[in-house]
Amino acid sequence: MTAVWPILVPLLLLTGHTLINALLLRRPRRDATTAERVAVLLPLRDEAARVTPCLRSLLAQRGVPDLTVHVLDDGSTDGTAEVVRAVAGDRVHLHAGDPPAPGWLGKPQACRRLADLAGDADVLVFVDADVVLEPDAVAGAVELLRRTGVTLLSPYPKIVGAGRLVQPLLQWSWLTFLPLRGMERSPRPSLAAAGGQWLVLDRAGYQRAGGHTAVRGEILEDLALARAVKRSGGRIALADGSRLATCRMYDSWRDLADGYAKSLWASFGSAAGATAVVLALLLLYVVPPLAAPGYPLPALVAYLLGVTGRVIAARATGGRALPDALAHPLSISLFAYLIARSFHLRRRNRLTWRGRPVP
Repeated sequence: MTAVWPILVPLLLLTGHTLINALLLRRPRRDATTAERVAVLLPLRDEAARVTPCLRSLLAQRGVPDLTVHVLDDGSTDGTAEVVRAVAGDRVHLHAGDPPAPGWLGKPQACRRLADLAGDADVLVFVDADVVLEPDAVAGAVELLRRTGVTLLSPYPKIVGAGRLVQPLLQWSWLTFLPLRGMERSPRPSLAAAGGQWLVLDRAGYQRAGGHTAVRGEILEDLALARAVKRSGGRIALADGSRLATCRMYDSWRDLADGYAKSLWASFGSAAGATAVVLALLLLYVVPPLAAPGYPLPALVAYLLGVTGRVIAARATGGRALPDALAHPLSISLFAYLIARSFHLRRRNRLTWRGRPVP
């Protein structure tokens, strides 16, 4: 039994940390209102098949009398612009994008252009095409941005669609390993997190941070932008947006694997960092069930602690707790595989996204 006890101690601490974060998690209010000038910014590339629900949700926003919606068609070849015109007509401002300039990736350039087009907006709200907002979402997020006094707010949507074994690890990971309140107070850029599906920014703070120009070559431009905000003296915060937004990131395992491949390699700083993270996760959450024949009681306790952390994270972020959490060791194993695959494809220069190579 003594061979497994060293694993139980950090598992117990991490599960307790997950619970504390879940209790402290910020949430946008329903029925909020704001008199500020707000620009919703939607970059699109080959999103004809799924942009309609997003657009309709943006047009249904309430509580923000001074709201404009800017859409940028970033070189789509599937008729995305035609779908935008058919759904929204002249209720949104539709713009045409340009091919990425040298040193720029496509999404940062599209977001920079949209921010430039936002006129005199006080608040910038970036959303992706796979996000569907409730009518109170924009007003609630802007109100929370101002109430917390941060420069960048990242309200995480409820993730739906393919990937029930892997996708919940996103919310679980930052609830388990990040000190949320400490991250808000700390000026350290390394202590930052953000999800680019839905970002809310104070316009002046965004400009002080250099905007998307500061992250023009970053594949994880959302995380890089959060760090740039901190470097400029701003503050950031994560929030649970599951009651006000859903995000269907992927419709199949193949889409999920390709989506993770393009960015996981950039999430850990280096291959050595990724290896250390993978080994720690496997040791904490996969090894204990495998040790059950020799150490049944501590192995069971370790497994249940891992499952408990997943259940807490799911309950706090609108996810499905059971039976999904029971497969937590399998989820960690699949995540480790996706990390290894991302680095493998990166080394072979075989990463692409939406028809563009990932440099």
